[in-house]
Amino acid sequence: MSENLVITIATPENVHEIMDIAVAASNENGFLDANPSRMLQEIYPALCRDHGLVGIIGTPGGPIEGAILMRIGKMWYSDADVLEERGIFIHQDYRNAKGGRAAKLCEFAKKTSDALGLPLIIGVLSNHRTAGKVKMYQRIFGESAGAFFLYGARTDSRMIAAE
Repeated sequence: MSENLVITIATPENVHEIMDIAVAASNENGFLDANPSRMLQEIYPALCRDHGLVGIIGTPGGPIEGAILMRIGKMWYSDADVLEERGIFIHQDYRNAKGGRAAKLCEFAKKTSDALGLPLIIGVLSNHRTAGKVKMYQRIFGESAGAFFLYGARTDSRMIAAE
């Protein structure tokens, strides 16, 4: 089945599926309460290819199995544009399936960065299965350029509360 996986660029017609994925990602790994209206304000322009895009992975004609949201923005100290990954999420039904969906979406991010001629900022902000995620990113992107830290919060706090 993994040989049938394709990555395409989502369009406004995918908004409901993408919002479902975004809400699931936030519920699972967010460290703050999600605001779907605010999420839509980030996602919808990307679906219209306005300063960003959403890459989706799945089999042709099938459901969206995972997605990456990327936006074009500026660092606080520069006028230069950068490609910012805002999130990669694989639907839980497809995490154990063969095909390396997350890795394929990371490779897609690299290709997008190259095609746009923009540097890519991408990372792992997670307290759940972090070491494996970091190893995958290191294989794809090389040495990391730092680390994230949370004080007074955890990304898996909802998961811990549910257990």
